[in-house]
Amino acid sequence: MTVVTVSGLPGTGKTTVAQLLHKRLGLQYVYSGEIFRSLAKKHGMSLETFGSYCEAHPEVDRELDDYQIEVLKKGNVLLEGRIAGWLAVRNHIPSVKVLLTAELETRIARIVKRESGEYARRRQEVLTREACEAARYKSFYGIDVGDTSIYDIIVDTARLTPDEIVNRILCQIR
Repeated sequence: MTVVTVSGLPGTGKTTVAQLLHKRLGLQYVYSGEIFRSLAKKHGMSLETFGSYCEAHPEVDRELDDYQIEVLKKGNVLLEGRIAGWLAVRNHIPSVKVLLTAELETRIARIVKRESGEYARRRQEVLTREACEAARYKSFYGIDVGDTSIYDIIVDTARLTPDEIVNRILCQIR
């Protein structure tokens, strides 16, 4: 049974890298961010507003997390999500836990390129979202998202191409 988790802050390249890994490893691919985005849209809220909403409604996060845990338990999956690695560790699910990192300015530039918008506004949105998520994870689960000790592989993506990142990960997995 193979389980790989890919985590990281917005703009680190999680989705791009996870999709490439999915193709190279032949694992089912589950993207928790898409589920969260669809829930935000369903509620008629921006990601930032929906994140704040979730602070007062922990059942939303718990429902998403329960789904991810079930996916992890089934195995043969690549799960992309902010706390995917933590969910595997907390639920004693053997996995390869990958964390992607990049400095804030690089991440914001990527987000602006991907989603357009004004740099300063995107920067504030990301900082607000990250603070909100960190507070929720700490409050609900006691998870410090700044603690990288659980990860098997950590890659700074700032100066690497997606293929270089994937090759580094695959070399360490094998």
